[in-house]
Amino acid sequence: MHKGYELAYQLARDELRSVADLDELCQRSGASYRRADSETIITISYLNRRYQVTVPGVAIALEDSEEEVPLVDKILILHYLLQAKGTPVSNELIGYKHVPGGTVYFRTFSQRAIKPVVRHFGEDPGRLPGAAESLGGRKVDFGDVAVTIDAFPRVPITFVLWRGDEEFPPEGNILFDSTICDYLTTDDVNSVCGIIASKLIRISKAARSSS
Repeated sequence: MHKGYELAYQLARDELRSVADLDELCQRSGASYRRADSETIITISYLNRRYQVTVPGVAIALEDSEEEVPLVDKILILHYLLQAKGTPVSNELIGYKHVPGGTVYFRTFSQRAIKPVVRHFGEDPGRLPGAAESLGGRKVDFGDVAVTIDAFPRVPITFVLWRGDEEFPPEGNILFDSTICDYLTTDDVNSVCGIIASKLIRISKAARSSS
């Protein structure tokens, strides 16, 4: 798996190096950029943190931080920059089954991103908004509790929970703007939702242990 990530990262780096118009790329993705000597530094927001992508070397780092950026996050950042079409957010929501291949891969997606969130927050959904705050999440009016988190500037992702009762167990879902495939591939949707789910649970556990 690690070799696969390394290859994906190298291919994305090579593709970014070949982009002739970085200004257009930034306009489509909602990123900003500045020139610094012979380099261009692209700044992009990802899960409420700012990252810098230096071209042509294509190095990726957190802004004002020495923290190492995980390889999968580097890949997602590059894929978003390269795939972004600049399509305005439609505010029309779709489920995972409406993305290409979503019906086939829904079970895997659910196991990776939906069910962990339901297991952790389902009995007390009110904890979800607090956990989402550090990711830039905001409460929205779906289900019993829901939050929307901007994975990237034009990729809002909505996590929805329904409380369980004596008759039915808790349930959950993840919704996307209908333009999601103008910004991320189905594989990247899987990855970013799994990352968000893991972060939400980790933040929630840390908050509970410190209280």
